[in-house]
Formats: sequence, C-alpha cells, structure tokens
Amino acid sequence: MLFNLLNFGRGRYERKFLVSEYSSQEMEEIIRLNPLMFSEIFYRRRVNNIYLDSMNMENYQSNVVGNSQRLKIRIRWYGKVFGLVKKPVLELKIKNSELGKKISFPLKEFKLDKNFSLEILQKEIFEKSNLPKWLIEELKLCKLTLLNSYIRKYFRSVNKKYRITLDYDLIFFEIRGKNNLFLNKLNDKQNIILELKYDKEHDSIASEMTQYFPFRLTKSSKYVSGIDLLN
Repeated sequence: MLFNLLNFGRGRYERKFLVSEYSSQEMEEIIRLNPLMFSEIFYRRRVNNIYLDSMNMENYQSNVVGNSQRLKIRIRWYGKVFGLVKKPVLELKIKNSELGKKISFPLKEFKLDKNFSLEILQKEIFEKSNLPKWLIEELKLCKLTLLNSYIRKYFRSVNKKYRITLDYDLIFFEIRGKNNLFLNKLNDKQNIILELKYDKEHDSIASEMTQYFPFRLTKSSKYVSGIDLLN
C-alpha cells in the first residue's frame, strides 16, 4: 500500500560512498576541490534515528537483497540522543529502483530513556500525533529494531543542483528485550558515508563529477549496517 502513495516522477537520486581510508577533514577537502565547487551550508549537527520494521524484518530483508521497491520507517530528530526528544519526525523513506522519496509526519515530543517502549510509542506518540488512521494501523504491525546516531555536515554545489552530506562518528544501539531497551552499543569511528543527492533531471553530469572522487560508489545502508554489526 505504501508504494502506491507516491508518484516517483519527482523522485531524486541518492548516490552513496562508504569510505574508510580518509579522515573527515580529508573528505571535506575532496568535496571542496570538486569542479562543481561545493561549499558548506547549514551547520553541523547530530542526526538520530529510531527504525521500525515488520515482525519478520521485511524492510531489512528487502534492502539486503536489493529489491526494486524498498521501504524504511524511522523516527528522526536532531541534537542529543537521549532525554527529551524535540520536534521528532516520522519518515517513510521509499525507493523505487534508484529513485527515492520521503513522506514526513511531525510527531509530538517524547522522552527517550529506560522507560521508553513500543507501547508508549504507539499509544502516547503515534495515536496522539495527528497521523492518518491508515498509517497508525500499519505501524501497529511494526517493532523497534535499531537506534543510530551520527554527525552530519551539509554541502551544496555552486549551481545549487547537487547536495552532499557527510556522515561520521556513527553510533548504533540494539533494541531488544521486553521493554525494548537500548542494550548493546557499537561505535564506528572508521567509516564515513558521503551521499550525493540530486533530482533525476540532473543525472546526466553526475557520473562526470563523481570521477573526481578517489573512491567508488557503494551500496550502503546505515540501517542494514547497524543490524548486521550488532548481530
């Protein structure tokens, strides 16, 4: 049902590069030396995500095998990982082949601590956040699977057609147990993820600009990586 909600005519490409041989400072220099003249925009911030999946991990499996239609369900917020979560957003990230889109729904703020649970999420947050009824019903069939967090920097080309995000200092928390506690923690300070984002009408020169990157395009999903690393 979720895939029928989107018209992918305005979808965008998200090309990912998983890099371990360069530091974040070296990566920034590589970005700035690109002929499209990228410069930093916005400000550096910590991005946090709680992922939800079906009971048999359908979304995870679809991303692992590379199905043409793939879905990720997550709650995103910025700033501190634990404590009062302000301005959280429920995101449905849907991909059809190489094109992707997001649908976002604002959620009421909540507290992320040892008392947090799937029951609280469903009854106190989802049902009281003005979500569509069909979506609430879909979410009742989901479980919590992963919490991740990372630092993100933002860059934009001089022609404003291409954006790059640089993610590093990745942290993964396993969610399991009766109260879905964040038990196991893993820090990944070695890998850096560069993501190139642009609308599909600008795909013609994207391959040319990526030739100036001294690393290769990779298949990379923080959700899949987090599940694999913790298990």
